Amino acid sequence: MNALLQMLVQQISGPTIDKIANQLGIDPGVAAKAIGVAAPLLISALTRNSSNPSGANSLHNALVKDHDGSIFDNLGGLINNVSGSSGSGILKHIFGEDQSNVTSRLSRSAGVDADTMSQILQMMAPLVMGALGKTTREQNLDVSGMTDLLTKQQEATPSQPNIFGSLNKMLDSDGDGNALDDIGNVLGKLFR
Repeated sequence: MNALLQMLVQQISGPTIDKIANQLGIDPGVAAKAIGVAAPLLISALTRNSSNPSGANSLHNALVKDHDGSIFDNLGGLINNVSGSSGSGILKHIFGEDQSNVTSRLSRSAGVDADTMSQILQMMAPLVMGALGKTTREQNLDVSGMTDLLTKQQEATPSQPNIFGSLNKMLDSDGDGNALDDIGNVLGKLFR
């Protein structure tokens, strides 16, 4: 598992998943699966966005300015007030016009409705940015170092889905044509 996902698992597993599930009115296992699908997808999208110099500079600036990992100090505040978080704005930057398509696709894979998946993505976006920002700060990474980190993190998670293209058939362990559900099942178990 890559270091960013490992940090997220450490921060939001167990009781935090139960709180998220309670807030959203869903089963904790379903919440864990949805989070398990959302987290690597967000990392993949950030990696894609940082693959050009402009995107990399914008991401690095956002990390330095606003995302130092302190989000983990107030998880309860984020869970209780998703709409007041920076998640919506982060998602708009990460996915752009594809946000509704990505949310819809993930909701089907995770077994939740699109509104619930949207809330989970809004929770996870600042957490992923916080994990990346904290790592960037602790390792004193410049733009190039941050980009290298993201690339290595994505490579360390061989089950990354391609969110804008066809999914990797090798990842589809149950043969249903959808690797996201398989990824969600594996990572969801880690969050529980």
